[in-house]
Amino acid sequence: MIQLFHVHKQYAGEAPALLDVTLGVEKGEFVFLTGPSGAGKSTLMRLVFCAEAATSGQILVFGRNVAKVKPSQIPYLRRSIGVVFQDFKLLPDRTVAENVAFPLEVRGLPAREVRRKVDAILRSVGLELKGGKFPLALSGGEQQRVAVARALVGDPALLLADEPTGNLDPERTLEVMDLLHAANARGTTVLVATHDRSLLERYKKRVVALERGRVAADGAEIRRTGRA
Repeated sequence: MIQLFHVHKQYAGEAPALLDVTLGVEKGEFVFLTGPSGAGKSTLMRLVFCAEAATSGQILVFGRNVAKVKPSQIPYLRRSIGVVFQDFKLLPDRTVAENVAFPLEVRGLPAREVRRKVDAILRSVGLELKGGKFPLALSGGEQQRVAVARALVGDPALLLADEPTGNLDPERTLEVMDLLHAANARGTTVLVATHDRSLLERYKKRVVALERGRVAADGAEIRRTGRA
């Protein structure tokens, strides 16, 4: 599903954000990506999502070399990817329901099917009464759940979630993680960046730890050693 080969990402005047990263995520896997702030977690996800290009190395997503994907083709590649951004990236001039509906409308789904899917996902994240609100009228935690709903509404083949529970209380955190786990059980490949060690213990999935742009550890033993 995702393959990185010796990937390097360098921003001008800064230390490398990613340094010689080789990593694979299989179809149907659920992987936690951990590490301190600045370790490269968000950068890795932006490269997979084609929001940025690697400085060197090769990245394959769905078997396609993203460096060879034409700009006009990127939106079509992204239709199979759900993304929860760390800063939400909600459209402020659209309601909650319209934000969640947006990826379905881009695909050209019939309006009745869009409404059905949006209503169902908003119920699942506890926002069924907020569909007519605008994002700025919501709390940070509610905005986070809208972002999760938008990422999941289209049943993506791949889900990238950058700190999807960072603004949530413990109860909502588990609700959101259960949604991601359920999506994984339906076949979605899930990559979650998180600082929350309790999630690693509860869900017991593969853990990849980044440090200073490198893969420092990969596997379940990270939960025992505390490297996350």
